[in-house]
Amino acid sequence: MQLQTIDSLDKQLLNEIQWQFPLVDRPFLEISKRYNISEDEVLERIRSLKRIGLIRQINAIFDTRRLGYKSTLVAFSVLQEKLEQVANEVNRHPGVSHNYERNHEYNMWFTLAVPPFGDMKRDLERMACLDGVIKYRVLPTLKLYKIGVKLDVLNQDLSDPKPTEKLKTVSQAKFTATDLDKKFIRVLQEDIETTSEPFKKSARVLGITTDELFAKAKEYEQLGVMRRFAAILRHRDAGFSANGMVVWKVPDDKIDEVGYKLAEFPQVSHCYRRPVFSDWPFNLFSMVHARTLKAAERIAETMSSAVKIQDYSILFSTREFKKQRVKYFE
Repeated sequence: MQLQTIDSLDKQLLNEIQWQFPLVDRPFLEISKRYNISEDEVLERIRSLKRIGLIRQINAIFDTRRLGYKSTLVAFSVLQEKLEQVANEVNRHPGVSHNYERNHEYNMWFTLAVPPFGDMKRDLERMACLDGVIKYRVLPTLKLYKIGVKLDVLNQDLSDPKPTEKLKTVSQAKFTATDLDKKFIRVLQEDIETTSEPFKKSARVLGITTDELFAKAKEYEQLGVMRRFAAILRHRDAGFSANGMVVWKVPDDKIDEVGYKLAEFPQVSHCYRRPVFSDWPFNLFSMVHARTLKAAERIAETMSSAVKIQDYSILFSTREFKKQRVKYFE
């Protein structure tokens, strides 16, 4: 685990840049002032954290659906001996960003996004015809309660997790990406270089000033098109090996109350309402990231008590087949 090779200051920096990276000409200088160290030291530490694989990338994180893309979670039940072969074929689709094996009859779970002109039904039917696929379920988001991964690398797993996060209110104004917007998005989604003025290159590509770039990024954030500009960590390298999808069976008249309550737990990165089926009765999904299976189970038990829902299950990921961001408008 790479987390064991870094010191307390590295961990503080990892926490800092995960949620809100400074959109200024010299962001690493801005960060250095908060920790009373030099800009060069921040740069060297961030480079090192990238080099050892803890930081995956630093870039804009966009809302797939606000960009006009169609997206869904898909559960496949696959013959165990064919699982890796099916996963490799599914992963070839550029809109598959996450793909995990989980401990359930539905043993392969992946997210699929297609551009506005794409045909999701056709793509899914092709995947479902792969040798080894027994059955599948399409589980689109019916309501979003929370999305935002933040791994607290400083603290150990809490023995008494509490709902402490205030949910961010996002504009629901309609957004249709113009050709110019698509150019901005293509640049902002790229990993920035770890240099003193990393945004100069992005602005140069677009033929604008950095101030204009920052203004556009902030506009996207206010519109809810961009969730944030931040660092993305590799979960397992950061010590969070227990990736648990906690699924809940909630009465329809209580689902909003329960969904928003679960979303307040900082250990929950994603919380959605999804459809149910005869062989899948769970209508609320919450992703929990912890260092151990026991810690994840303890978090789920605490959440269960808080929302007074006992009918739940945890599907742990046992293997990661794919994890990367969708590249929009490419």
